[in-house]
Amino acid sequence: MTPKKSFILSAVLVFALMFLTAGCTSAYYSAMETLGKEKRHLLKDNVEDVQNSQTKAQEEFKDALTRIKEMTHFDGGDLEDVYSRLKSSYEDCEDRAAQIEKRIASVETVAQDLFAEWQDEMTRINDAKLRSASRASLANAKIKYRKLDSAMAQSTKNMYPVLAKLNDYVLYLKHNLNAQAVGTLSGEIVSIEKQVTTLINDMNLSIAEAEQFINNF
Repeated sequence: MTPKKSFILSAVLVFALMFLTAGCTSAYYSAMETLGKEKRHLLKDNVEDVQNSQTKAQEEFKDALTRIKEMTHFDGGDLEDVYSRLKSSYEDCEDRAAQIEKRIASVETVAQDLFAEWQDEMTRINDAKLRSASRASLANAKIKYRKLDSAMAQSTKNMYPVLAKLNDYVLYLKHNLNAQAVGTLSGEIVSIEKQVTTLINDMNLSIAEAEQFINNF
């Protein structure tokens, strides 16, 4: 790509992001269309973004669980350092959860706009057979999207009880950082581990559903 074309592409992307931030979605879509990105492409891209975020979230929640186990099996050393690692892991999980929510919202917005556009343009197809085929394709696309949306919603819902638990542990230990307080968390391991396992399983289902959607939509 020549420097001139690269500059033009960068400028278009910047303006597209400005339009999106300002809430002017029609201008954003128009700008992306100049790059050859139709709504169906944007939807797939956004679903892939959610998928990537959930993959990273799995590792971050596992890491937080590992930090809790480190504390409950603490046998000497710098307790403050172990606590700092737990706090950092919790903050990573919290940030990732916010990112996932934001990306899912983008998926929902583009999906709604795509289906509305599809419905409108379908009515303008004169050939009855083509119009009927388009209607069937739209109905099938909506079914696939509803499965994806349900899987994303379930995995997202299950993030927050885990985050709440982690937040409780961090706040409790912040002012009670001693062996006795750490010992109190020992009875929590089974509960939080079960929640994290359930969350990871739900994320796996969501990631798999996203893969199906990307490949077959």
